[in-house]
Amino acid sequence: MIVGVPRELYPGERRVALVPTVVPFLAKGGYEVLVEAGAGEDAGYPDALYLNKGARIARDRASVFRDADVIVQVLCYGSNDVNGQNDLPLLRRNQVLIGFLRPLGSLQVLQQIADTGVTSFSVEMVPRITRAQSMDALSSMATICGYKAVLIGAEHLPRIFPMLTTAAGTITPARIFVIGAGVAGLQAIATARRLGAVVSAYDLRPAAKEQVQSLGGRFVELPIEARDAQDDRGYARAQDETFYARQRELLGRIVGESDVVITAAVIPGKKSPVLVTADMVKTMAPGSVIVDLAAERGGNCELTQTGRAVVEHGVTIIGAINLASSVPYHASYMYARNLTAFLLHLQKNGALHIDVKDEITCDTLLTRDGQVANERVREAHALPAMAAQGG
Repeated sequence: MIVGVPRELYPGERRVALVPTVVPFLAKGGYEVLVEAGAGEDAGYPDALYLNKGARIARDRASVFRDADVIVQVLCYGSNDVNGQNDLPLLRRNQVLIGFLRPLGSLQVLQQIADTGVTSFSVEMVPRITRAQSMDALSSMATICGYKAVLIGAEHLPRIFPMLTTAAGTITPARIFVIGAGVAGLQAIATARRLGAVVSAYDLRPAAKEQVQSLGGRFVELPIEARDAQDDRGYARAQDETFYARQRELLGRIVGESDVVITAAVIPGKKSPVLVTADMVKTMAPGSVIVDLAAERGGNCELTQTGRAVVEHGVTIIGAINLASSVPYHASYMYARNLTAFLLHLQKNGALHIDVKDEITCDTLLTRDGQVANERVREAHALPAMAAQGG
């Protein structure tokens, strides 16, 4: 089985789907790796490293798609709405496509992918179960984003993070407030603590309290209770506007006292809830910073502009997107390890084996035989349920 690794098309994307160190592991599982020339250069992985590990290099993109049984990408068409459609004519029936596909995005795009006849797997849909932890690409990329968000906040803040005792007197530590203690938020807490900041965090899921405290953060408890705070996959559930209004009212004081606010409250498939209003921004000290990790879905801050850094009321508000791409070497390494685990999961006796009775395979299978094949995605897009299929 040949696994093809094309160069990423999305403008500014520096990651690559597979790195040289995973090639021998895939070879043991019966896969041969074919890499488009230069695909890993921007991430720090030149062609020579792939060759040294046993991969082959293809001269052009068309050759990769023509010869590969499986195509692995970071941003497939679906998550790449700029030029990802250029790959559609290169895909063929029964070829396997694996990557970020944004399954809860545009139904029209999903149908275009399905129309090619490819069997596609969406890494966003990997279930949060113990058996699938090594395949959880969302968590890997969220880890990178949480780390980088703190560095961006530190770079823009006109203060230093740690407490210092100097000949000029004692400098007090910066106060960081993290809203949303998922994977990205927890990594932000850990990184800010390493830099010496005093960190507080809030999450509507009560289970997050112990995790925040274990990292040295102070968990902010509000006298309101969310209904069904998380779904069966461990993600926060959207709440009604009455809850968010009360939440904003209670969070306002803490936001106003913070030097850096990092927001990471994302609801899969939905617009991000507004948690930091313009009025709350006005209460922050001049020079303060907000890093909005939910910017791609509208942002948790009312004043966030997607993809831009703006200054409002003396506060720098950063709506950066695709942050994982800014740390391409390790982001690619982590993603490649996730994909390798998934590819080895799909193979049996040296061949691809798509067992829809397996929870991991079933949950991630997005398109097959010309149609959207994922029941959760079909339900989200109001499509009728499919008839039962065999493996």
